[in-house]
Amino acid sequence: LKLEMPTVNLDREVSVLATVPGVVQSLKSCAVTWQKLISRVLEEQLKKVPQDNGPLAEINLWRENNATLRALTEQIKLPEVQKVLEILQEAESKFTGDLQIVLSDLKKHHMEAEDNAKFLSTLERHLKNLSTGTGVDVISSTIPSLLNALRLVWIMSRHYNKDMRMVPFLERVSWEISQRVRRVVDLQTLFKQDIAAAKKKITEAKTTLEQWKKCYFTTCIQVEESGSERYWKFDVKRLFEKTDYMVSICQDLYDIFQVAEELHNIFIPELITVTENPKGVDELQREVNIVISPMEDLTFDPFNMENARDWAFVIEEFREDVTVEIVEQIFDQNLKDPPLYKNHPPVAGAISWSRSLSHRIKHTITRFQEEEELLASERGQQVKQIYLEVTKKMDEYEDEKYRRWRERTEHVLPLLLKDTLLTSSATEEPFTTKRSVCFALNFSPEIQDIITETKYMEQLGLPVPEMARYVALQEEKYFRYTNKMKAMLVRYHKLMEMMNEAETKLLDHYVQELWKILKSGHKRLTWKSVGIGEFIVQCTQTIGKLELLVHQIHYISEDINSKLQSIESTNLFKFPHSKNGDKCPGAKEFFDYVKCERATDVEQLVRKYSAIPQLLIEVERRVAHTDSGKSPKLASYYAYWENRIYQVLTQLIVKNLQAFNACVLANVPLLQIEAVLSVPEIILQPNASEIEKMTVQSIQDCVEVTKHFVRWMHGTCIECPPQHAKVDEVVTFSFYTDVSQSPLIIEQAVLITQNVHKLLASLREYLNQWKKYDLLWKSDKGTVLDRLAAEKPACVVFDEHLQFYMKVAQEVTQQSLIKDEQFIRLQLAPLASAVQENAKSWLMSLGKLLNELAREELFSLQDEIQVGVFSL
Repeated sequence: LKLEMPTVNLDREVSVLATVPGVVQSLKSCAVTWQKLISRVLEEQLKKVPQDNGPLAEINLWRENNATLRALTEQIKLPEVQKVLEILQEAESKFTGDLQIVLSDLKKHHMEAEDNAKFLSTLERHLKNLSTGTGVDVISSTIPSLLNALRLVWIMSRHYNKDMRMVPFLERVSWEISQRVRRVVDLQTLFKQDIAAAKKKITEAKTTLEQWKKCYFTTCIQVEESGSERYWKFDVKRLFEKTDYMVSICQDLYDIFQVAEELHNIFIPELITVTENPKGVDELQREVNIVISPMEDLTFDPFNMENARDWAFVIEEFREDVTVEIVEQIFDQNLKDPPLYKNHPPVAGAISWSRSLSHRIKHTITRFQEEEELLASERGQQVKQIYLEVTKKMDEYEDEKYRRWRERTEHVLPLLLKDTLLTSSATEEPFTTKRSVCFALNFSPEIQDIITETKYMEQLGLPVPEMARYVALQEEKYFRYTNKMKAMLVRYHKLMEMMNEAETKLLDHYVQELWKILKSGHKRLTWKSVGIGEFIVQCTQTIGKLELLVHQIHYISEDINSKLQSIESTNLFKFPHSKNGDKCPGAKEFFDYVKCERATDVEQLVRKYSAIPQLLIEVERRVAHTDSGKSPKLASYYAYWENRIYQVLTQLIVKNLQAFNACVLANVPLLQIEAVLSVPEIILQPNASEIEKMTVQSIQDCVEVTKHFVRWMHGTCIECPPQHAKVDEVVTFSFYTDVSQSPLIIEQAVLITQNVHKLLASLREYLNQWKKYDLLWKSDKGTVLDRLAAEKPACVVFDEHLQFYMKVAQEVTQQSLIKDEQFIRLQLAPLASAVQENAKSWLMSLGKLLNELAREELFSLQDEIQVGVFSL
């Protein structure tokens, strides 16, 4: 919208232009156009209505009005327009009066639109939450906030403080809330959802509608208490008639789902899993679903008050369908295998199930009785007759179930109470000390079933046998007894599992004593006995004492095992560390070091071994209450540990020999030997036989370590004293005799010697390549030189010989002087030096011979020259 500006020049003063007829006429024409435009726009804006029924549409309407009228108002304020109005006012005041009226209307309506848009904008956030917010909590918190904001608008606004403005706006809010409820409670999807979820949605929707009304009245009181002269005295029917009707529809829908849930509860998953005919249950569930299926296909909106009559008809039809016919089908279908509620026993549970069905149809008949016309109808009489037949059938069913249970209980319960407390896996008596002897609780599950049935029967108001009532009253005591015996047996079996065979033999007296007590629960005591509590206490105390003793023995055993583990893990082949990377100890130095270190370690091992008898004597104190070290009660226990020591010593030697063999085969040099020239042969120093002898001796020394571990006297943990076999011969009984005969040790010893032998053979083979220089020392130097002197060869021949020996001397210096193979480092420097010295010796000898022959030739030539001179 744009005001048309005059085309005349308005640069002169207003008073001057007001006297020019042509200018005034042109401006008057322009003003008429303005007046028509403004009047038309005002008329159009006043006729506009919101685009939909929601409150946001009304806010948007006022915003549009404000924007349109502000555009015109801003143009009226332009200097050019104001000058036109001043010229016309100066020239002709009558005409400007009509224009001023229109401009005044424009200002008034613009101020109203601006004020309304400003105040209603404060409601926009709440209204958007109401319209599109997710979750009931958002809506619940929005309604009070929205009404509080509306209260402030009512107090502060100059236009929305009247009924004519506020009531329609509140109607729009009510409409928005009802639309939100319609979207939540959508019947097209509601009846396809889980019942619990549907009930929750309906409850939330109903609560929202009720909250809207409740918060409205709360706000009315706040408006009055605020001291405002204008109260909220609006037409309540106009605001809440539709929402109140929707509340009643929500209640109807909730009742429908409540009835459906009550029927479905008969088939909760726990019950379906125990029935023998799940297909039949599914069929009955479909029957229940058929009852509510018409709700899914409604052709009208139940929330619309115009459809109230149609909805009433649907509800009445629903109530007629929920009759005893469905319950009768359920009863007949599950008669032989009734579904049970959680924790219900079979018989009492079946009776409870039957009574729950009876209650369901009784509830339905009660509803029919509330509608006298419905019950008096042909359909009502038919339902009543079915009801009587079904309830009679249910009563007979309950009576039969109860009668059978009572007879069974009176017959079986006395027999069950005569059972002994425990059963045993041992079939022979007396019990022998075996870990396989087990005891088990002999409390029949049927006793617990009878107790549970009895309690539920009494809850159902049915009389129970006196013995069953007595046992049921003792349930807590039986529960306490069985739990304590279960815990006691768990401790017993755990204790027996804790003991190895040696410990079981050691503690045979204590175990037999415990079995004697347990035997009374296996043979004598029954569930009617009065000494059950005392039996449990006695068993628990005896097991506790034995547990304490076993733990003490285990503590001592762990100490012994720790010493044995330390012995077994000892390294008997400790090698010297090389001072630098290339220098390794010699063979004798190496084996002497190993022997010395081993001797030191053996002293420590013997001290650990010698401490073991004292620990066994401590066990003797605990078990036999003596400290002799030779108690007959511990004879087998001493033998067990002596055997363990033998095993440990055997492993000690085997592991050390295996480790030494691995070092022999590893490519890490531990000792060094030399290759030397012992004319006419190249040999190892020390030689192979000496190295093999040292190796065998080291192995033997390792095995003989066990000589330091003296055996115990039979049936004791006391070391055998030395025995004088002959006058000058003292025999000490040690583990050496047995350990040295171990096939594993013999096998490892042979393997090591074989590997060392192969290694030395390999080194000798390697030295064969130096035999190519053996002419240096095998040839007779004197003979060779005499032959050359006699032959007096040319210098070229001498040069060939000299070049050969010089090449040998140089070639030797370029070869590797260290040969590492497995655990031996072969030093070749002495051999290389000897070869080089021999080559140099040949060079010196040949040079000397060449010098002598050359001098002879020189002297001979000199004599010839002198003879020639004298001849001249």
